[in-house]
Amino acid sequence: MSKKQDKTLLNEQINLPEVRCIGDNGDQYGLISSKEAQQIAFDQGVDLVLIAPDAKPPVAKVMDYGKFKYQQEKKQKEARKKQKTIDVKEIKLTVKIAQNDINFKVKHAIEFLEKGKHVKFRVFLKGREMSTPEAGFDVLEKVKEMITDHGKVDKDSNRDGRFVNMYVVPINEKTKN
Repeated sequence: MSKKQDKTLLNEQINLPEVRCIGDNGDQYGLISSKEAQQIAFDQGVDLVLIAPDAKPPVAKVMDYGKFKYQQEKKQKEARKKQKTIDVKEIKLTVKIAQNDINFKVKHAIEFLEKGKHVKFRVFLKGREMSTPEAGFDVLEKVKEMITDHGKVDKDSNRDGRFVNMYVVPINEKTKN
């Protein structure tokens, strides 16, 4: 039993003095007691579903609940298919990294950006480097200068515990939005 099903009141669970009853094809039954609405649903061989419990008066609909649930799940599945996932690649650096190592890591980052992936640069601060995180920000500034043609800094450099982070997104993706 799903959480959604627990919240939705069906048939005998609806025990209200009066409800605004609507048919599955749009028929208006008007303000009637919940017992009458249940009888209408029973006669048609379908369910009575409370769709707007907070309305004044509450609204109940005569419909096939199984079919309704199936259509809702189908819509959610379609929405998930159309959802775009963002692939984030992480590149780790240190404060005492050599320039040729920076060049090598930036080259890989550019390849990732050209493929449309997001890149997160992380400078790890060791020991006493924790007391001077500015050195980590300086390394990220060098990287930022090298990457400006291929990516745009989405989130500026920030410190997170032992790391100094910078988040870069592809330029072509930002121009689409």
